[in-house]
Amino acid sequence: MAVAAVTGTAGRRTWWGWGLADHQLDDAAVAGLGTVLAERFGTAPGRPAAPAETSSVPLAAPRVALPDTLAHLASSAPEDRLRHGHGNAYRDVVRALHGDVPHVPDLVVRPRDADDVERVLDWCAQARVACVPFGGGTSVVGGVTPPAGPTVSLDLERLDRVLEVDEVSGAAHVQAGMLGPAVEDGLRPAGWTLRFFPQSFEFSTLGGWIATRAGGHFATGPTHIDDLVESISAVTPSGRWTSRRLPASGAGPSPDRLLLGSEGTLGVITDAWVRIQRRPRSRAQATLAFPTEAQALDGVRALLQDGMRPSNCRLLDPVEAALNGAGPADGGDTLLVLAFEAPAAPLDGEVARAIELLRDHGAEVRDGPTLR
Repeated sequence: MAVAAVTGTAGRRTWWGWGLADHQLDDAAVAGLGTVLAERFGTAPGRPAAPAETSSVPLAAPRVALPDTLAHLASSAPEDRLRHGHGNAYRDVVRALHGDVPHVPDLVVRPRDADDVERVLDWCAQARVACVPFGGGTSVVGGVTPPAGPTVSLDLERLDRVLEVDEVSGAAHVQAGMLGPAVEDGLRPAGWTLRFFPQSFEFSTLGGWIATRAGGHFATGPTHIDDLVESISAVTPSGRWTSRRLPASGAGPSPDRLLLGSEGTLGVITDAWVRIQRRPRSRAQATLAFPTEAQALDGVRALLQDGMRPSNCRLLDPVEAALNGAGPADGGDTLLVLAFEAPAAPLDGEVARAIELLRDHGAEVRDGPTLR
């Protein structure tokens, strides 16, 4: 089944880090977070600093130029280059907040398809210019940070379509530049979901998930993106590469493992076949609190070893709970966010059994259970 393009643009992002420019914390929220951090570290609240303006960050002129046949794909706009000059690791965000972005790409190139990707890589190889694949720019390991030499950032945002949904096999053919919400929007009309939610979901792409071997929430079953990949297509400096599409194989090492977790070092992922599932219509959820982290760990271990498979089973220690506004700044309970999902089956009995088991390990129901 062919599917129309769904771009799913996330809106105007901040240039320096996470979030949207028009969805920032207000002054009261910033002050409250400052108080939480000050109490946690035993210091006086600091004074928030405004992010640097892009116009205040000095940039050198581009050192390279694409040939006329590719120039229409490129941008040398200062803000465009600056946005592609760093990832979203803590150190990246802190540096960018202060306008410290030491290396930016000379050009930002936005290919329209795999043919464009191949032509750009051919030129880069001939011109000895580094090419850094760029999906959502959310890397926290320096994966999109340009080197010091001549560099182009290959932004895949135009590769933004669900190409096909195979309803018989429960799989979808998706281009690598689709952001997480766009993938879900593209599958939703037919009643399907990828059901893969890394913390960067709103701002990261399918290609980035594959290149980094990302893990997600709702992960007590399939945990990493490689659990969902059937086939990968990529363009390398030596030509195009596509793995054979299979639901599973026992024939030795999986070719997909060459690119899963490769961080863009071996080629540019352009599209992939991924396993999808019917959207859940039944859901049961609850939040539980444990007096100690050890009790929480014992409870979750018992839950999983008892054969239960919640769709979401996330522990928040007291620090993370406080930072998310779910606990006091000076420490509190360890929280468990628990959920079960199914295409249609009722789940009240399953969540009740889970709560009963967790109570044996000191858990107290803080919220729920709620059923829908």
